[in-house]
Amino acid sequence: MREEVKESVLTVEQQKKITMSGVSGVDSFSETCILLTVNGKRVKIEGNKLKVISFSEGSGNFAASGEVTLIRYGAAGKLSRLFK
Repeated sequence: MREEVKESVLTVEQQKKITMSGVSGVDSFSETCILLTVNGKRVKIEGNKLKVISFSEGSGNFAASGEVTLIRYGAAGKLSRLFK
């Protein structure tokens, strides 16, 4: 049985606001780190004063604000750097 893969779009505005679609879960969050699950893979967002603004499990839409310093995307336990 195949798992449905949803399209995921990540937008970062001036390293202060993040929106992402296709998110299946918010695993944990703090002022310095947010961990998400997207299509069975982990996304790690690091920064300062991070806040989860909204998350809809039904639509998969996620939004956060704060100073974004790093985003890593990859399989569980192994993350690759998207930007610095």
